[in-house]
Amino acid sequence: MIFYTDEESRTLRTAVYGAMLLVSHADPGPVLEERFAGLRALRNLSPDLRTVLGGARPSVPAGTDEEIEPVVLEALRSSMKTLAAKSPEDAVEFPRGVLAICREVAEADGVVVDAEDAMVARIEGALAL
Repeated sequence: MIFYTDEESRTLRTAVYGAMLLVSHADPGPVLEERFAGLRALRNLSPDLRTVLGGARPSVPAGTDEEIEPVVLEALRSSMKTLAAKSPEDAVEFPRGVLAICREVAEADGVVVDAEDAMVARIEGALAL
């Protein structure tokens, strides 16, 4: 098992749960369905990362979507740097896992709108090293 500091763990939680939140807010819909779809999709992450994510309450910044987005995108970029340094295997899998989670959230109501696609694209950009 890989050890992550409290700050790294908090950043990873902000990145993953924040990405779910941003996609969910891109097209207001069935919040519970989207939340459950995102949580089910956590299976796309490694066991180590699922342990980190389950280790404490989700870390999601407060504020408007416009205030939250840059914080989450920076958490995604920072998470990628941490993973590249500590777990190259997770650094390869993390973007795929997060994007799969985002797609599950976007598809939860059966329709993916342009705003959700645009948000997923911004998240994908933040995940690129």
